[in-house]
Amino acid sequence: MLATTEFATIDAVRDFNRFYTNFLGVLNKAYLDSPYALTDVRVLFEIGSHDGIAASTLTRDLHLDPAYLSRILKRFREDELIETKTDPNDLRSQIITVTDKGQAQFREFVRRSRAQIAGHFEALDPGAPDRVVEAMRTIKSILSAEEKSAAPVIIRPHRAGDMGWIVQSQACFYCQEFGWDQRFEALVADVAAQFLTKFNPEKDYCWIVERNGANVGSVLITDGGDGVAKLRLLYIDKAARGLGIGKMLVGECIRFARNAGYRQLSLWTNDILDTARAIYIQAGFRLVSEEKHRMFGPELNGQVWVLDL
Repeated sequence: MLATTEFATIDAVRDFNRFYTNFLGVLNKAYLDSPYALTDVRVLFEIGSHDGIAASTLTRDLHLDPAYLSRILKRFREDELIETKTDPNDLRSQIITVTDKGQAQFREFVRRSRAQIAGHFEALDPGAPDRVVEAMRTIKSILSAEEKSAAPVIIRPHRAGDMGWIVQSQACFYCQEFGWDQRFEALVADVAAQFLTKFNPEKDYCWIVERNGANVGSVLITDGGDGVAKLRLLYIDKAARGLGIGKMLVGECIRFARNAGYRQLSLWTNDILDTARAIYIQAGFRLVSEEKHRMFGPELNGQVWVLDL
């Protein structure tokens, strides 16, 4: 069942979709002051962008019902915008190309669309168009499966503002996902504050993972005293899970701890965090103690794991 916060997020997306479709006028029957609807224009755009395209490809890429696409293509033929011939690779499909008239109409749609956007942008404050475009790129990179799978991962040391992100991201995730209360946020904030206050570059380190320009992962190493390093606040954002980032970060922690001269690496976690525990076990950590607690509201089973270096 969706939490109230998730409903709020979904409703915010729906509200933006309504705003943006009205902003562009995509629901108007005559799109871009033409006798065609938005879907018609999109189909002509795809045809005009290719040197021949199969009807089956249009159906697949535009997620159109074949019968609906057939009606659009029939109208385009009647208006002399396209020509069709049988697809030699699939006799049930057609290869579609634009006529000279269709190419002229295609170019006119591009001109009108650019003019429409330019008119909106001219009314904005200086610099605002760049911020709008950057926000659009962010949305596309997050939601596009192809870009998501190809986006590189960058790992770097912490810089100003990263600790605030660590506190916010972990508090939001664990409170929403597991029902932990504000005491968990207080704990993360305290760990982050202590890290910054007592930071010793020879003994302490923070790794931040970026993807598409956004932070998606983090972990800290702090000095626990007596030759023991502590692995703290391992976190991977939902959008970046399954990429091996957690394993990579734990590996970085182990290498740093060894090079810094620590004799042991220790961490505290809860047994419900199965994915993280699997990473620790694979890296060679061993469970040395566990105890039930209600530090964050629900009853949990806290565990201490150590790795001899």
